[in-house]
Amino acid sequence: MRLVKTLPFLLGLGTVLGSVSAWALPTDRDQPIHIQSDDAQLDDKQGIATYKGNVIITQGTMKITGNTVTITRTSTGEINVFTSVGNLAYYEQKPELNKPIVQAYGVTIQYFALDNKIVLIDKAKVINDGNTSEGEKIIYDTVRQVVNAGRANGTKLTAPRPRIDMVIQPKSKPDAQKAP
Repeated sequence: MRLVKTLPFLLGLGTVLGSVSAWALPTDRDQPIHIQSDDAQLDDKQGIATYKGNVIITQGTMKITGNTVTITRTSTGEINVFTSVGNLAYYEQKPELNKPIVQAYGVTIQYFALDNKIVLIDKAKVINDGNTSEGEKIIYDTVRQVVNAGRANGTKLTAPRPRIDMVIQPKSKPDAQKAP
C-alpha cells in the first residue's frame, strides 16, 4: 500500500532529476544524480520540487549543498531554475579534466540551467584556479567561466559589501622564461 502512494512521487521526481543533466558537464551528464535531504516535496503539476534539511546534490564532479533547495522546471520537464539557500549555500564542479574544481558560495545560489549561469547573492564568492571573486552579487557563466560581480541592488543582505574584491594569480612561466 505504501508503494502505491509513493510511486507517483518517485516517478515525478525521476522526471525532474532526469532534466538536471542539462546543466552538468558532458562527462558528468552520464552519472547518476544523488539527492540527500531531511524532507522532500514534489508538486508535479506546478513543476516544483523542494528539498529541506542539509541538502546535498551530486552528479559526477558537480555538488550543490544548502539548507533548502528548490528546483523548478519548464512545462516540457527541463530544469529551469535551481535555487539553493543556506548559510552558506555551496556549488562545485570540475570544468575540465585537467583543471581544478571551481567552487562558489552564497547565501542564495540560483542556477539557471538553460543558460548555464549561476547567480550568487549575499556573501558571494567564486574560487577558480586560485583566482577569487567576492562581492554582494556574482553572476558566473559555467561554460565560458566568466565572472561578473557587483551590487545586489534591491536585495536584503546579511553582509553588505559595497566593493568587489578580486585576486588574480599570475600565470606560471616556463623555466626558460623565468628571471635568473
